Amino acid sequence: MRKSKTLAKIRAGKCARVCGMGHYLPFFIRYAAHFRYDVIWLDLEHRAMDQREVQSILAMCQQHDIDCMVRSPTLERTGLYRYLEDGATGVMIPFVSNADIARDIVEAVKYPPLGNRGLDGAGLDADFGIEAWKADSTYVSDANNETFVVGQIETVEAVENVDEIAAIPGLDVLFVGPADLGLRLGEGGDLDGAIETVAAAARKHGKAWAIPGGTPELLTRYRELGAQMLVCGGDFALMKVLEESSQILDETVE
Repeated sequence: MRKSKTLAKIRAGKCARVCGMGHYLPFFIRYAAHFRYDVIWLDLEHRAMDQREVQSILAMCQQHDIDCMVRSPTLERTGLYRYLEDGATGVMIPFVSNADIARDIVEAVKYPPLGNRGLDGAGLDADFGIEAWKADSTYVSDANNETFVVGQIETVEAVENVDEIAAIPGLDVLFVGPADLGLRLGEGGDLDGAIETVAAAARKHGKAWAIPGGTPELLTRYRELGAQMLVCGGDFALMKVLEESSQILDETVE
């Protein structure tokens, strides 16, 4: 089974590089791998793709040796572990506001003894059965060890419960959603304090934590707080490319 670059970085105490993608852009996968990103965050919460498009993206990520973390639009158990069967390296769940939600996610996507995921072994993650159906197969343990579960901390309740959330075995990463969390904290809310609370809970329970950051100053600060997954860049940055190109045209074309 393919080994996760993200988990290798986290286990070595390093920081995984994350970029976002929400559209069917095969070339973006190749570019992300070329520019040494460890994982593509595939957003299916806010973007619509059909199942075959998702399967194609996951296969291309495997082909180019880059992790894919799927932000799922569903908590339905077979829907969650089917992403892993189709080649996702991680699942990311929005609005994990208490330990029960975190526990249910782990239950759905991890094989026993960590969870209760259904076993098929015919998916891309098991090389379509070649890895799972041989007598000396280590597929089940490999699947548990080389896939990760990310819970998004996006509500006041989640910050209040973050110590209990972080304590759930099998939950690998606490991901701060600064836009939603900031919205719910309200004007004058202490977003920086909430981020520090998440960082402290992750450190206490030996978990990684993650957050987007758009400037060198923010990324440096989050890394100093111990973040091990940092998001910088995504397909919406193509807007900036077109803006710059349009400015060049403005200078040369009437």
